[in-house]
Amino acid sequence: MSRAAVLLLSIGTALFVGLLAWQGFGSVASTLLAAGWGLAVVALFHLVPLVLDAGAISVLLKRNEPARDGAQPHQPSLRDALFARWIGESVNSLLPAGQIGGPVVMVRQLSQRGMLLRDAAAAITVSTTWQALAQILFALGGLAMFGAYAAQGTLHDVRTATLVATCVLGALIALFYFAQRRGLFGGLLGLVSKLFGKRDWSSLMTRAESVDAAVQALYGERGRVVASFLLSLVGWIVGTFEVWLALRFLGHPVGWLDALLLESIGQAIRGAAFMIPGSLGVQEGGYLLLAPLVGLPPDAALALSLAKRARELLLGLPGLLVLHFSERRWQRRRAPRRAPVAH
Repeated sequence: MSRAAVLLLSIGTALFVGLLAWQGFGSVASTLLAAGWGLAVVALFHLVPLVLDAGAISVLLKRNEPARDGAQPHQPSLRDALFARWIGESVNSLLPAGQIGGPVVMVRQLSQRGMLLRDAAAAITVSTTWQALAQILFALGGLAMFGAYAAQGTLHDVRTATLVATCVLGALIALFYFAQRRGLFGGLLGLVSKLFGKRDWSSLMTRAESVDAAVQALYGERGRVVASFLLSLVGWIVGTFEVWLALRFLGHPVGWLDALLLESIGQAIRGAAFMIPGSLGVQEGGYLLLAPLVGLPPDAALALSLAKRARELLLGLPGLLVLHFSERRWQRRRAPRRAPVAH
């Protein structure tokens, strides 16, 4: 782990613990424990947006061409995309890799399942971009709803925080998109080769340029890109019911529109803090800011955040375990077989 990652994780942890201590560990814990087995229901429901996100990836997966010997390669499927998405989300949620580790792991998982590396990288790059764009649109919908609340004299600092978070997300996605259109992977490798130029980078540059070409080709298929965007947007909207369910089990039920407000703006605030592993502390602070808008007490807002983190553990820990064993199997298959020792 780099020093920057350690520093950001330390800041997030301090903020997380400080917010819990401020509201009282006991009151937050008692509210969370009131959900009981409902936390498992919330975790199971998360499979629905997970499948939609996997569908957003699946529509971008290219079919592998037959090999020269006529053999039919493994064709990527929704199941492959779902497996990769689950593992990638587990890495993003539980490992100190920011939001970069998940996409890298998803590309690796798809390539291990028989997909060409360049096509897997292109599909994950494009789907990640348009999922983030769908998140911005989702957040803007929450902001439009917030306008109605603000007209009733509610807190203006919430609007400011949300606008800042949305602008940060929008700027990052715009930069990421334009970098893709100008050859993101070749440009990054070119920069690395200038910094560490004591080796031959030609083969890696060829691979990077092939990924850039695959990205450009994928953007040319507008129907598939639009389908990926729409599935991602539906996934964000469906995720609202996770908040709605969690608050019912926590003993603080809210209406669907209130849940939509919490989820859309809360995700925007979390997304803007993508550099902090798991947005630790920032997610909790966001829910505390939003709680007065829907009449939630502070301890319930923190309990909601902890319920979402409990869901991340319930689904993420098995995902990391599966990742560990799949990597071990992959390494065994790649390892050269030793010739038997003659006696």
